[in-house]
Amino acid sequence: MSTDSRRAGESRRSRARKRRGRGFAVAFAAVLVGLVVIGGVGGIVAVAQGPRVTDVQVDPAAAVAASGSRVILTTTQSLETVDPSQVEVEPATPFTVDTAGRSVGVRFTLPLRDDTDYRITVSGVNGLGAGPSSTLTETFRTPPLQAYLMQRGTPEGDTIFRTDLQGEAGLPVFVHPHIEDFRATANHLVISVRDGDTARVIVTDPDGKNERDIALPGPGFVTNLQSADRGERIGFTFSDADLGAAGGRESRLFTASAADDSPPTEVGLNGGDVRIADYRFVPDTDSMLVLTFDSRLLLTDAQGGNAAPLGSAVSIDGIARGSSVAVVERLEGIREINLTDGSEQGLVEPVDPPGLAGRATPVPGTGAGTIRSFADISSDGVSRSTIVAHVDTDGAVRQLLDVPGTDTVLQTCVSPSGRYAAVLIAPRAVDNPFDRYQLPLPQRLLTHLVEVDTGQEVVALQGFDLSWCQVPPQ
Repeated sequence: MSTDSRRAGESRRSRARKRRGRGFAVAFAAVLVGLVVIGGVGGIVAVAQGPRVTDVQVDPAAAVAASGSRVILTTTQSLETVDPSQVEVEPATPFTVDTAGRSVGVRFTLPLRDDTDYRITVSGVNGLGAGPSSTLTETFRTPPLQAYLMQRGTPEGDTIFRTDLQGEAGLPVFVHPHIEDFRATANHLVISVRDGDTARVIVTDPDGKNERDIALPGPGFVTNLQSADRGERIGFTFSDADLGAAGGRESRLFTASAADDSPPTEVGLNGGDVRIADYRFVPDTDSMLVLTFDSRLLLTDAQGGNAAPLGSAVSIDGIARGSSVAVVERLEGIREINLTDGSEQGLVEPVDPPGLAGRATPVPGTGAGTIRSFADISSDGVSRSTIVAHVDTDGAVRQLLDVPGTDTVLQTCVSPSGRYAAVLIAPRAVDNPFDRYQLPLPQRLLTHLVEVDTGQEVVALQGFDLSWCQVPPQ
């Protein structure tokens, strides 16, 4: 082939390569333009539609167990601040709202009802950019409630069971020859036992496994085991084993966390009698309400260094979850004390009470009233019955349970959401002897569960210490 022919061929191939290069560049540019256009159209469409939900975070089981759970809705756009008036929760429950970036969070200030469909609607949601507002909606269902309770003296030993509210799925999770008391925290069981003459406080996982001990202040006795309304904080009173005329620690208050191995901290009180007759954790705070042997009522932190006096009292009836109002009995009657400012008022008097009114158990929720027991006693002093009833904020009394006079009501407590009342009863008290524990109780015990709204009894469970009762029977 001649030199001229080779040069002509190379020239044709070069021009072909240039044409292909220009074609590729044009096609690449077209693709880029298309992508930009599509992206722009997508952005325009997103803005034109308003914010839309792309992700939802919710833990229904946690929402049933404790206050403070949240539903977080993440959207396609950064959001203007959402006002609580834009949010509706059905069934109604108290909540707070926060907005951050593309997300809006709804925090429930009380535990939710179990086995219930919930719907959250957020109206008039606006993105930070231009575009119309939109409505965000999310639905979820809470699971059936489960609880722990204890039976003493089973063939296997003292046993803590996990059960549903029908009593049909009882599962033993912890067995020991001598269980005084137990409490359930967010992630653990805390169990007061005795091995012979030795007191122990054992922490386990919720299934009773991975057992470990909380280091006690020394040889002695543990009483009044309690748990905070949420989290891992527990408390107990401790007395030295060699307590006598020479002195020693008696009924001193200690707190600890079930989440770690740190030793308990003594809640020190200055001045007066430092022995603790009773106490309560104040919900959603680090504070405690304590009642001393000399009847001083004090509001203190977990170390006891900043105790504020609240006068004298006979007993602490309770503080509802999600509340800062304590129900206490003073010599002049039952009072409600607002622990945020120290103000107080008398508890509403029941209208047409069915008997002599006893202690009052506050129900969670604003204006939810109390659960009270009324003793119906004949003119000759014989107990005919005990009426357990709901008393609303106007004093109206609505019967929940009629307990025969032959039986004794030992304790009343309320489920985390306030949906159920648990009434601990000793059947046939006259031939139901007490055991020989430090926390002595009749040998036969039944826990009756009643739905507060309807007054319908759900079940009667054998045993005591239902886990939503944060204090022992008294």
